[in-house]
Amino acid sequence: MRYAYGLTSALLLGGATFSLVSGFPAGAQVAQNDAQKMSAVVPRAGAPASFADLTAQLQPAVVNISTRQKVKVQNDNPLAGTPFEGMFGGQGEGGGGGQTREAQSLGSGFIVSADGYIVTNNHVITAEGQGEVESISVTLTDGNEYPAKLIGKDTQSDLAVLKITPPKPLPFVKFGDSGAARVGDWVIAIGNPFGLGGTVTAGIVSAVLRNTGSGSAYDRYIQTDAAINQGNSGGPMFDMKGQVIGINRAILSPTGGSVGIGLAIPSDIASPIVDKLIHGKTIARGYLGVRIQPLNDDLADSLGVPHNKGEFIQGVEPGKAAALGGVLAGDIVLRVNGQDVSPRQSLSYLVANTEPGKRIPLDIIRNGKPMTLQVTVATRPSEEELAQQVFDPDNAGGDNPFKKGANPKAPATSGLSEKAIGLSVQPLTPQIARAVGVPESTKGVVIGFVDPNSDAGSKGLSRGDVVISAGYQPVNTVAELETAIRAAQASSRPALLLQVIHRGQPAQYVPIRLR
Repeated sequence: MRYAYGLTSALLLGGATFSLVSGFPAGAQVAQNDAQKMSAVVPRAGAPASFADLTAQLQPAVVNISTRQKVKVQNDNPLAGTPFEGMFGGQGEGGGGGQTREAQSLGSGFIVSADGYIVTNNHVITAEGQGEVESISVTLTDGNEYPAKLIGKDTQSDLAVLKITPPKPLPFVKFGDSGAARVGDWVIAIGNPFGLGGTVTAGIVSAVLRNTGSGSAYDRYIQTDAAINQGNSGGPMFDMKGQVIGINRAILSPTGGSVGIGLAIPSDIASPIVDKLIHGKTIARGYLGVRIQPLNDDLADSLGVPHNKGEFIQGVEPGKAAALGGVLAGDIVLRVNGQDVSPRQSLSYLVANTEPGKRIPLDIIRNGKPMTLQVTVATRPSEEELAQQVFDPDNAGGDNPFKKGANPKAPATSGLSEKAIGLSVQPLTPQIARAVGVPESTKGVVIGFVDPNSDAGSKGLSRGDVVISAGYQPVNTVAELETAIRAAQASSRPALLLQVIHRGQPAQYVPIRLR
């Protein structure tokens, strides 16, 4: 039996209260503590007899964070918007379409300066959906509560900095060196799980630079088996020197509760971002303007290249850095500025952490041939600017013979494509191009039928998709597709790489296994 494990990193709803899951790295030192006293409580190598002395020094620098929010909720009043809606005891806004209610979020954070700067996760202090944060409060271990001001936040790294104004210097912690962490090292986590207040858990580093496959620029975590639960978000992960080497951010779990797989943002990533947020600096990230895909087994087999080395370029944005540097869809990027692209060091991470304006070499493979391109890295646009609207031909109106639900007879072909890849295709005419939402000038063949039991069917290819190339060769006719299939069979490749326009979306490469 297969179980679906989700990456849990947000809401725990309970009445009007919800808790957020995550964590953030920090260092371990207390204001006005001398170094000799700190080193005296650090356990010697091996299993420590107790974490109590170290915890006693660190815990005062860990805080609980709560927000008060206005959250718009759906009004389920069946009479909303009518003169009788009051019978259900609610006055919905906008004609009964929804109501605004108070909610509270709970999370963790840690103090990084004696004058009250606090680090946490961005999602701890950000409202979900249509909500709006009204106030942020920070509670110290001594019970004192202070209003907090948001100094800065960064959505992509999920980091935020708050500021409180205490009457006296506060105990604080410092970032350590997460790059020195090794699998098997002891760590402790302090936070606010389920709103319970200061809770300490211990474990070991289970993995370093863990990649979850999200494809984001910061998909690099320290994994631990120390219990991390909802409400630990933004709390620190300490090493045995009392330094913060990770910020607890998420858990992998089939249930939403801790099963011993917690993920923390490494301090080496977090520290420079936090410093910029504190000083009000802009966080500029590198950007190429490409759509990428990990080089999985199917892709590698269709291209005849080694597995898990490099990443595949699915598409290139016209006029952006990659296009100006000569990068093409279908290229395989092996190295960025001399650094290998791998599952542990993704293309997104390497580019995002390159200074915009810098000219760097990209080592690639194109059509089986290695080559090097020189690319000038641009500045990553905002998330709003990156949003794309996708045309849906099913909602385009008119008589569309390829819309979902249409079922004309499958076109007749020689049968090779059906037998080899489970697809029946026909030439793309201007009329069909209009029907499936591509320019009339598009060259290719249109899919008329997909065998649901084929690899093509399992990978989402569907009637109305347009195949424009196969094995990097243009496909303008059914015969050209069948020639590409024969070439793959002759070379004993187990898969064929198709470039497909899927229902009006940008073209993408899809490896289809031969049968």
